[in-house]
Amino acid sequence: MHSGRIVFSQILDFLPRYEFKKCVHRYQGNYRIRRFSCYDQFLCMAFAQLTYRESLRDIETCLRALQKKLYHAGLRNPIARSTLAEANENRDWRIYADFAQILIQQARLLYAQEDFGVILKQTAYAFDSTTVDLCLSLFPWAQFRRNKAAIKMHTLLDLRGNIPCFIRVTSGKVHDLRMLDELPLEPGAFYIMDRGYTDFRRLSTFTRNSAFFIVRAKSNLDYTRRASRPVEKSTGLRSDQTIILVGPKTSTLYPDPLRRISYFDSENQKRLVFLSNNFALAPLTIAQLYRCRWQVELFFKWIKQHLRIKAFYGTSENAIKTQIWIAISIYVLVAIIKKELQLERSLNEILQILSITLFEKSPINQVFSEISLMPQNQQPENQLFLFNS
Repeated sequence: MHSGRIVFSQILDFLPRYEFKKCVHRYQGNYRIRRFSCYDQFLCMAFAQLTYRESLRDIETCLRALQKKLYHAGLRNPIARSTLAEANENRDWRIYADFAQILIQQARLLYAQEDFGVILKQTAYAFDSTTVDLCLSLFPWAQFRRNKAAIKMHTLLDLRGNIPCFIRVTSGKVHDLRMLDELPLEPGAFYIMDRGYTDFRRLSTFTRNSAFFIVRAKSNLDYTRRASRPVEKSTGLRSDQTIILVGPKTSTLYPDPLRRISYFDSENQKRLVFLSNNFALAPLTIAQLYRCRWQVELFFKWIKQHLRIKAFYGTSENAIKTQIWIAISIYVLVAIIKKELQLERSLNEILQILSITLFEKSPINQVFSEISLMPQNQQPENQLFLFNS
């Protein structure tokens, strides 16, 4: 894999080039393109994500400075920011969305047996959305409020490996509930959501498709109790009930029995009530599964901190979706590299190391084994404190 090649070139070995070509051909991405192909565009944007570039000018300057080293990675010609900007504006973003899905499937196979803290044979997903604020004068197509623009990133996260397996990028005006209609429902899988997704007409679709949901109940839920089961209150559980909705509208939208579990979170001193259509799992397992929903919030926080999805290189809808999908591809690619090379480091550490070693001629395994990162709470012995208490 090495033989004197730069680290960036070795990273690209983990990309299925044939599948990428199929995605490009599907949308005629290279039609009448002579020099700057879709793969060249992907490499430039991947370079920007891995090295934390801030703008098109920043990308152009760095790529020109490293042109000789990039030659063996596949970039043979100098890159102008106008060329990259035009490609982001005009090349169909679905090319990179489809390619990201191929990487996602590859990563999910690698992480299929990953432990996520709950003993569960079935697949468990966490579903939520995050909002990215934009400037209304630059992004008028994404108007969210009267004086504000925004986009939403709706994400279904596979809790085994924290791999995003379903993503929709929409305008900020699109309500989260509408995305439930587009979710690919897998029989036997668990879908964990916050109470903002409590829509009983849509939740009944999960039951009809033999999928299970876990959602927080709203405080004004109108129901009657059919049965109660004993619980171990020392674990935080308060009740485990079978209920029927009796509201004039909800009883029609969801006529089937529901499971209502009450749980007291002693850490946050908060009482939580969950609704589910699964009656087989232990009540404490359902409470633990809902706690895992926080992983999707951590995923949003991680990609906003470590990838470029808040500062965009273009202003059109196509350019933004292109950048987001390539960022997701890089996230999944790093997860694949972590598993394939059996690295013990976190994704954050791997990205940090790659950002400073991308153009070194070293075996990629050696790069990760030689660099030791100091724990955040550990200070070097010769480090002085600016202020002494």
